[in-house]
Amino acid sequence: MPAEPLLVVILGPTGSCKTALSVVLAERFHGEIVNCDSVAMYRDFEIGTAKPSAAERIRAPHHLFDFVDPKSEITAGEYARRARAVLEEIKSRRTLPIIVGGTGLYLRALLEGLSPGPRRCQALRLRLRESAARRDSGYLHRMLRRMDHASAERIHPNDTPKLIRAIEVCLASRQKMSELWKQGRDPVHGFHVVRLGLNPDRRALYERINNRARRMFQRGLVEETRHLLQKYGPEARPMSSLGYKQAAQVIRKQIDEGSALAAAQQAHRNYAKRQMTWFRREQEVVWFSGFGDELAAQEWAVNQIASARRDVLSPAEPDT
Repeated sequence: MPAEPLLVVILGPTGSCKTALSVVLAERFHGEIVNCDSVAMYRDFEIGTAKPSAAERIRAPHHLFDFVDPKSEITAGEYARRARAVLEEIKSRRTLPIIVGGTGLYLRALLEGLSPGPRRCQALRLRLRESAARRDSGYLHRMLRRMDHASAERIHPNDTPKLIRAIEVCLASRQKMSELWKQGRDPVHGFHVVRLGLNPDRRALYERINNRARRMFQRGLVEETRHLLQKYGPEARPMSSLGYKQAAQVIRKQIDEGSALAAAQQAHRNYAKRQMTWFRREQEVVWFSGFGDELAAQEWAVNQIASARRDVLSPAEPDT
């Protein structure tokens, strides 16, 4: 039986320089990069998404960036279907697919599959949104906690789309979403998956996150947000994401730019903490305590992939 081709996954918190590492590995191993950051999938949102630069995109093929209309929504299941199709295309070219991103649910949907669940009901979703708008910010999270405590523990109280979906699943299927996750999942097949995780020192990570948020505002995040509001309106999906949310508050004169920067920095730090909580639950991750733009991390990752290739091509003989 021919050996399964490698599929490399680079995961870690925002600000850990996953992109820099992915480009180095793509050049070294003739690879192609597949995005797994949900906000970077949307067109026209640039400064606040930390997408790969034009120079980085020239160095290796990039997939699943800028393909979703900002007024539309892409679910984890839809992303998984598209990404799996891209992986098959990359396999046909006999190049190395490298998945990069920090959206844990989308990555899990791609690698492990999603459990079958009820179809989306727009009428129910609208009622839930209207109910949430009439009440305080923790209303949906409290509702989900009563229905499915395990799912409520995994979903942030401010993540309205995920809260609504989890409640929708509970109401429509009369089952807990956390229980459905255990049933009938369809993991990706045809690849030998290698998971490489970046786990920098927290103090150093937070410093980088603060500096990156500051650069976003210096590069014109508020001006970009104003243009995007004029083009797509406040209902654009990424407008509630980190950075854009605070920039929109500046435009609405709710806060000044200094306060917006501080709030964005705090929000990014909180997000990084939630990401690591999620990723620590992932199985078979090999971790490196550093940033992806450091030579030591790059050498470590090259060695990990080279070793995995040897193992796949020359599997160990069974014990006799």
